[in-house]
Amino acid sequence: KIELVYEGEQEGVVAVAKRVVGAAVQDQFAAVFPSTPAPKRPTSGRLIFDGAERNFAAQGEAKAAGIETVYQDLSLCTNVDVVANFFMGREIVKRYFGIPILQEAEMIAATEKAISNAGTKIPSLRVNVEHLSGGQRQAIELNRFVHWGGKLVLLDEPFAALGVEQTRRGLEMIKRIAAQGIGVVIITHIMAQAFQVADRIVVIRQGKVAGDVARDKTSPDEIVRMITGEAFQGKAQEARPNGP
Repeated sequence: KIELVYEGEQEGVVAVAKRVVGAAVQDQFAAVFPSTPAPKRPTSGRLIFDGAERNFAAQGEAKAAGIETVYQDLSLCTNVDVVANFFMGREIVKRYFGIPILQEAEMIAATEKAISNAGTKIPSLRVNVEHLSGGQRQAIELNRFVHWGGKLVLLDEPFAALGVEQTRRGLEMIKRIAAQGIGVVIITHIMAQAFQVADRIVVIRQGKVAGDVARDKTSPDEIVRMITGEAFQGKAQEARPNGP
């Protein structure tokens, strides 16, 4: 059970810090925010999103509500270009004499505007995604999410496979997304990244919330102690200083 309640708060970015081993955090969030056709189901608790209680039974329901999950293995088709990925499943077509005609010029213009507004640099929108860097691919997915009216995005270890410069650009992009009023949840074990962008940091240890603090009221060392369990061992020793 994971309980994260921020009623009345305008949290821009929430970083979920986790232990490196295992995939329990991903499994738990997948149960709340389905990202696969046959998602895991939560065993208890409630999800209140956008002012209403939700119980998403399928991936499409979460997406329709404006929730997107971006995993390390991005959901892009690498054998087609940027524009095709941006409008995947949402292609603009007009019918002439009953024949659907793809409006490529309109799609290119919309993609170019979205990418440019986000500050992302891609040499050509017509190049296949397989020829782009990891950071550029991630930017396409995030920009696509924002363009189609997303309200909450969950990022699973978004910079695990990126270099220093690509990570810097990715963090800047997250700040810009949050500045538009879009909620961002980052699942990470890298404290430096969490402290650069998060407004709030939640620590999940062995499947339970071990800490939930505002970024400006904690430190990387304290978060690491929560992750490893040292913070709780210290409290236990203070409670019984004369022995076990």
